[in-house]
Amino acid sequence: MSKKIGTLPKEKSGPRAVALVGPHGAGKTALLESLAWVTNAISRKGDMAAKNTLGDFSPEARARQMSVEANVATLDYLGESFTFIDCPGSIEFLQDALNVLPGLDAAIVVCEPDADKAAMLQPYLKRLADMGIPHMLFVNKVDKATGSIRDTLQILQAVSEKPLLLRQIPIWKDGGVTGFVDLALERAFMYRPHAASEAIEMADEVKTRESEARFSMLEKLADYHEQLMEELLSDVAPPRDEVLDDLQHDLEDGNIVPVFIGSASGDNGVRRLLKALRHETPEIAHTAKRLGLVAPPNNEAVVQVLNTFHTERGGKVSLARILSGTVKDGAVLHRSDGNDVRVGGIFALKGENQTKLTEAKAGDTVALGRLEGIATGETLTTAKAGTKRLSKADALTPVYAMAVQAADRKDEVKLTAAIAKLHEEDPSLQFEQDGALHQMVLRGQGEIHLRVAVERLASKYALKLNTQKPLVPYRETIRKATTQRGRHKRQTGGHGQFGDVVLDIKPRPRGAGFAFEDQISGGVVPRNFIPSVEKGVVDYLQHGPLGFPLVDLSVALTDGSYHSVDSSDAAFQTAARLAMTEGLPNCAPVLLEPIMHVRIHVPSEATSKVNALISGRRGQILGFDTRQGWRGWDSVEAQMPQSELHDLIIELRSLTQGVGTYETAFDHLAELTGKLADAVVSHARVAA
Repeated sequence: MSKKIGTLPKEKSGPRAVALVGPHGAGKTALLESLAWVTNAISRKGDMAAKNTLGDFSPEARARQMSVEANVATLDYLGESFTFIDCPGSIEFLQDALNVLPGLDAAIVVCEPDADKAAMLQPYLKRLADMGIPHMLFVNKVDKATGSIRDTLQILQAVSEKPLLLRQIPIWKDGGVTGFVDLALERAFMYRPHAASEAIEMADEVKTRESEARFSMLEKLADYHEQLMEELLSDVAPPRDEVLDDLQHDLEDGNIVPVFIGSASGDNGVRRLLKALRHETPEIAHTAKRLGLVAPPNNEAVVQVLNTFHTERGGKVSLARILSGTVKDGAVLHRSDGNDVRVGGIFALKGENQTKLTEAKAGDTVALGRLEGIATGETLTTAKAGTKRLSKADALTPVYAMAVQAADRKDEVKLTAAIAKLHEEDPSLQFEQDGALHQMVLRGQGEIHLRVAVERLASKYALKLNTQKPLVPYRETIRKATTQRGRHKRQTGGHGQFGDVVLDIKPRPRGAGFAFEDQISGGVVPRNFIPSVEKGVVDYLQHGPLGFPLVDLSVALTDGSYHSVDSSDAAFQTAARLAMTEGLPNCAPVLLEPIMHVRIHVPSEATSKVNALISGRRGQILGFDTRQGWRGWDSVEAQMPQSELHDLIIELRSLTQGVGTYETAFDHLAELTGKLADAVVSHARVAA
């Protein structure tokens, strides 16, 4: 606990940057619209249904009426600049939030007054706490609340590592919320539709509730302030300025999560939220210190790239936070590796609108043009000596895959370049070309995530794709041994073709792979043709009798013959393939499917449902334990066939309000028999 004199809180100043985060449907885009409207940044509020909001202006967002990328708006409030970044609520687009959060001063977690949706907040509250980012909670849609806000907060507290501190209590009338009491100011306000709240006298019943709630707030604050604790124990009313000062410091230090209430659709509580941000949001110096920035001498600029966009007309644009110094248009920025890049334009963003600037100073969040080769998360500086790279978000592990193919074969090279640009914008989007399965695979955070990527490839790069479920890398092996002769003899004009081999084919233990042995004696097959025999065998292994690559077998060359004139490398390769083709069906071939080690993370109340889900997908549960570092979560470990994992994330999220996730790695190959194997083989033959 600290000992501080109760003084008037220090007035905050300078540009601040704040993220709006929270689950889909909580009203973040509506809150951004309300913030823009009450600050006179827009003359008319937009609506998601009407597809005319400041944010969510991309065709993909408007088609789905949901955020699919971060939206940026720099607004002025009482002479100070605030940049708000509205982050997508769908867990499938979480990467956008993780990218921008490290360089911001604070975050507002937007939620609904519904205790049943508490679990949806935990991924955001957990990550903010882990990053050390000051954050507050805005309980939106209080005009639709049907129960006690304090009861809801008790449930929400279970998913927050930091204490939730109620800053306002609702005023109820006729079963609805008509206003609020500010517990720090000890004043009551009545909501007015789309206008500033009106100060009112507190009724006696409201005074009683206010007194109880304020004391509860002060008790939590006293855990961090000795002077306040002494005042409460002595029944001394702490000065209002002291309370405001303590609230400011505790948000900045990450001790508490202040909780505000309101309704973005009615613009209620939004002005009070802005006032709290103005007085309590940390300044850029505090954020730079949190990031571990050691500012270079001579007030050189340090810039952190928060996000990357590729626009149809303006090319590459990098959303950046100026952590120190000043950046001018045309300035040369140096990377940590010594390379440099020149700024090709500075822009303030307000939705899809850009305002050109000549410079950006510490605290500003701006778009920088043409930073070619610069990735999201990089740290740049005007100092020639460079600066250390600051912390950045890691790319999320993919949990869903889709096979893609250019509808026009000549677009395949263009497709690779376009997907590389999408990956620059969203590092959680991954692309690979699987040579063994002859398919290109797009991987990401869910079906909608990949569908949006495919739509962007069509709209921004004129690339039409065919998509399908990815193939599973089945293999086959053998259960029995056999000996088989392969004889290739062909007489044509001039030299003929002759090759003759005897092969011993045997199964090997699972995972042992393929082995070729030369057991020739007496020179019945000349030494120079033995590599050709092995090549013929290996060529055959790519496509066994069931239609899949062969593994875990040995082939020994034991006998054969040759012709001094007609034998050749090609003839012995053909003879080896003939021996394999005729011999393998006699070896009891069996299909192998890849088995994956899967670790599933879910809230504890969903663990039993997940166990049933695993069993229903031919999985074997290995055990479960509490998820390390996650309060109220379990991690379930299992082995599951890869063929059962394609849409696992969809069902898993359905069982867990969208928050469940998993990670997987290859474990081993296992035999697949019966109707399932017959179906796989039949499908492969039809496809071939």
